[in-house]
Amino acid sequence: MILPIYLYGWPLLRKKSEDITPDYPGLQQLVADMFETMYAADGVGLAAPQIGLSLRLIVIDGTAMAKDDHPEESLHGFRKVLVNPVIRARGGDEWSDSEGCLSLPKVREIVKRPQWIDIDYFDEHFQACSEHYDGMPARIIQHEYDHLEGSLFIDKISPLRRKLIAGKLVAVSKGKMESKYKTKIFKK
Repeated sequence: MILPIYLYGWPLLRKKSEDITPDYPGLQQLVADMFETMYAADGVGLAAPQIGLSLRLIVIDGTAMAKDDHPEESLHGFRKVLVNPVIRARGGDEWSDSEGCLSLPKVREIVKRPQWIDIDYFDEHFQACSEHYDGMPARIIQHEYDHLEGSLFIDKISPLRRKLIAGKLVAVSKGKMESKYKTKIFKK
């Protein structure tokens, strides 16, 4: 089932998410719904807070970013479910790239992030995983992980850039930004 994506302005997007227990009801269906929602919105990642759930759950499929003209082997088949992830190390030179977010339609900014991460998490069957990611996979995971910590990519841009996009942020929070997917705005 395709779920609405919560837009910038929802207090839940600024809250640290809670761990999921192995007996969480309907986890497999939730994961399937999150993938379906992400694909319908042409996203490469989706965190549970973006669908209104304060849970430490991320789905990722970076395959769409693997371009034929510049193939990134690390993104071909890069499809993951991360339950209760913990980034235990980050490193390497920080590098800049353009980022967007399904909770901030039509907003893109250059964001600096560390080159690599080491992460511990459980898969959707609660099998423990410990992995190292570099480059674009590390960037995608860090972006989605930030959602679990109550942070958005716009928190990583300069105050001047934030001021320059303030009008766009207000428009998103009021639902005045067009998107081709179902969204939900916060009404006070």
